[in-house]
Amino acid sequence: RMSRHARKLRDHDVNPCLAETDATTKCMDDNNYNKDMCTDYFLKYKNCRKFWHGIMMQRKRNGVKPEMPSAEERKKILESMG
Repeated sequence: RMSRHARKLRDHDVNPCLAETDATTKCMDDNNYNKDMCTDYFLKYKNCRKFWHGIMMQRKRNGVKPEMPSAEERKKILESMG
């Protein structure tokens, strides 16, 4: 059974980088946990976290709730950026 924290991390509305997390994990599994083989995946994950953290901080400064946009809202934000 998953802990509450683990369930939250699997929730698309909470974790904007779920796809990157899963891709990184799969890469590590597929490459016998050789990090060097998965550098691109780690970078994509890191960039994703950095991007959404910036959005979250901006929303926090502007008093927007919730601070992390929902999965649907994030999709619109990304689409508006091209």
